[in-house]
Formats: sequence, structure tokens, C-alpha cells
Amino acid sequence: MIFTTYKFVLLFLPTVLVVYYVLNRFKWFSLSKFWLIIASFFFYSQGTPDFFPFFMGSVFANYMVGITLSRMEESHKVQRKILCALGILGNVALLGYYKYTDFFIENANAIFGTDFSLKHIILPIGISFFTFQLIAYVVDSYKQLTKDYNILDYLLFITFFPQLIVGPIVHHSEMVCQFENEDNLKFKPENLAFGLFLFAIGAAKKMFLADTMSTDAQLFFDDIRSNMPMLSSWYYSLEYAVAYYFDLSGYADMAIGMGWMFNIKIPENFNSPLKARDFQDYWKRWHMTLSRFLGDYIFRNVYRKGVKYRNYYVATMVTFFVSGFWHGSGWNFVIWGIINGALVCIASFMNRKKIKIPVVPAVFVTLCFVTITRALFVSDSLTEAWTVIKNMFNFSWLYGDASASVWIQLKTFVLDHQKNGLILLCSLLWCWFLPNSTQIAQTFKRTRVSVIVTVVLLGACLLNMDKVVQFLYFQF
Repeated sequence: MIFTTYKFVLLFLPTVLVVYYVLNRFKWFSLSKFWLIIASFFFYSQGTPDFFPFFMGSVFANYMVGITLSRMEESHKVQRKILCALGILGNVALLGYYKYTDFFIENANAIFGTDFSLKHIILPIGISFFTFQLIAYVVDSYKQLTKDYNILDYLLFITFFPQLIVGPIVHHSEMVCQFENEDNLKFKPENLAFGLFLFAIGAAKKMFLADTMSTDAQLFFDDIRSNMPMLSSWYYSLEYAVAYYFDLSGYADMAIGMGWMFNIKIPENFNSPLKARDFQDYWKRWHMTLSRFLGDYIFRNVYRKGVKYRNYYVATMVTFFVSGFWHGSGWNFVIWGIINGALVCIASFMNRKKIKIPVVPAVFVTLCFVTITRALFVSDSLTEAWTVIKNMFNFSWLYGDASASVWIQLKTFVLDHQKNGLILLCSLLWCWFLPNSTQIAQTFKRTRVSVIVTVVLLGACLLNMDKVVQFLYFQF
């Protein structure tokens, strides 16, 4: 089920909200939590019904592992380590089977000359995201950082439908306490107002900006040829880069907005990443809950201060290798992760040496590298990615017989891309000059203007919900 559909906006969400608060009004708190869990299970089952039994099995199995680890005496070190390892391996194995089976078969066939058939396994929606949450829960249970969570609160932490599919990736320590707090079970009109306002902004980002740009850019990437124009290679790659931001941040805004409707504060996921001055700054602003998970559970387990082979740069490269491999089952994702890691290391070195670049050129250069790496990310293969990136630096159109017509080419390109080019420009201006969701949350007041904005945006979205486009991160 997608957030930007009539079924979700007009039926599912209002029904879940009304029943939830009616049950709480009669102080049937456990029943209201159970209702929200059932609704979340139903929501997930609509996306990948065949995988749903395995999803439920994984959720309950991890609860048993976590509870057992939290109750075991610290003196049982060997048993606790084995159980923790089994819990992690179980999650990784489930993710690996669905996401990487064909990748390993393809590479085995290429290396050993075998001819194993591909399985063509359909990737369950959200498996990459909830797997990280389950791994964090198991590891923290091993470290005695969890407690004997109530089964209802644990299930809400994992399955809460606003963040279940594409995040933000939440942590048990920030979510379970909110579900345990009875004050959060009361209906609060101001939270509902802000939640609807943020949901409307997220839906508008998704439907009017992200969908338009990604659909346009995909047409280019569907027809990649060896000799593509330089301007087109840059334009469509930039369009995809900005579309990904508005698609994922739009989803996050809708998820966070729905969290507010239920009095649950889901962590922010973006902090104006296209304002970043370097890649170290960029990854502090982009998909922050993913960066937090990778930092807590990968980087910190590799990095050791004063140990050369486990220093900052090594730990960073390992972390981004994992990030690249997590994003997708292809070598282009692995290379994408390695390049991002290298760019973060370069930025760290420059910051450590206090090498400063003025803001405007720094933001421009960072955006150029974001665009290049996004071309690698969205291409179907390394060959296609290399074709696009190579053509980004094909300056042949600037000289030779065509040199006299450079301005004509530029004028023609601008005229051919007026509509989508204007959308791309407005999107960039939004990124650079308008407040982001975190800043809006800090200053929001329920006023007539905010109500009008909410109604207008939601109304416009409802008029266009017959053109549903899946969220880009559903494929991960």
C-alpha cells in the first residue's frame, strides 16, 4: 500500500486513527496498541503478501532472541555470544536470500564458468530497513541495553506502519519509551494539525517534484547509448539526484507527519543535504538514520583509535562498502559505496588540515559529485554507468566544426527542456533557500495559513492520485 493513494489517504489512515483514539478514549490502551499492530501488519501484507508469513516469523523470532539475551546472566558469555551471532546471521541470511541470491549466482557463473539458473526472487518491500532495526535490537540485547519489553510495545517499534517500508530507520531506545508513555495515547489536536501539514508537504514533494523528475530522467536512462550528449548526461543525472532527494525526503515527511498524528516522534532523516559543502557534511545530512545505524554498528566496531589498520579512513571505507552493498545487489552499488567512502575520507582530510573552500563553489562541487555518483547508482550496470559518466566529460561539442553553434545548442537544449527544467530549478531553489522539515517543526503554529496550506496541498494531491508512481527506495 502506497501513502499517495486514495485507498490509503481516504480509507486506511482515517480508519486507523479514529479507532485508535476511540479505544484510547475508553482507556482500552492495550487494545488500541493491538489495533495499531494489526493495522500495521495489514498495511505490510498489502505490499508483499507472499513474504508476509516470513516477515511475521522474523519479527517474533527476533523478539525471542532479544528477550532471551536480555535475561541471560552475563556469566554465560559463550552462550550469549553464540545466540547473538545466530540472531544476526538469521537476519542477514533472510536478507541475503531475497536480495543477493541472483547476484552471487551471476558472479559464480562468471568466475567458475558454471551455468546455474537465476532464481528471479522478488524482493520483499522494506526488508532492508526492518532488518537493520532487528539487528540493532539483537545486538543491543546482547549488550544489555534493552529491557524486558512488553510484546505489544516491541511489535509497535518494529511494525509501526508509517516508517515500516522506507524508514526512517528507528531505534528501540527512542521508540519503545514513546509507546509505553500513556500521555502519548491521548488525542492532541495540535499534533494532528502538524502531522497533516507535514504529510501534505511530503505528498506534494513526492507527487509534483520527485515523480515528474524521476519519470523524465528514467526515459534517458532507459535508452543509454555510447555517444550521448554531454548536456543531457549532466541534466538527467542531476534530475535523478534531486528526484531521489525529494522522493525519499517526501516519504520521510509523510512518515514523520503520521507519527505526529499518533503522538509519536519519528527521528528526522534529512537536513538539507544539497546544502552540504563536502561529502562528510553531505552524509551527516542525507538519510541520517541510516548513517547513524552504520556509524553505531559498523564504523564503531571497526575503528580503533591509534591502530593504523583500523583507523578512521579504514573504518570509513568499510562502512561505505557495507552501505553500497546494502543498497543493492550489483557491482555498481559496491563501487558507489567505495567512491562515497573515498570522498568522505578526502573531505575529512581537508577538514583536518583546515583546507577551506568558499561556500558557493564548495556546494557546487559537492553537488557535481552527488550527480556523478547518482548516475552510478541509478544505472542498471557498470557499463551503462560508465557510458553516462564518460559522456559527462565529452567536450567535443565545444570545439571543431560544431564550435560555432555552441550557443545555438545551449539555446535549443534549454527550449527543449523548459517545463521539466523549470521544475528542476525550482526544486534546487527549494533545497537551498526554503526551510527544511526540522526547521518547520521548530516554528510551526496551528494558524489559518497553515490550515489553508494543508488543505490546498492535500486537495491538489488528491486530484492527481490517479497517477501513482512507486517510491524509488521500494526497490531496496
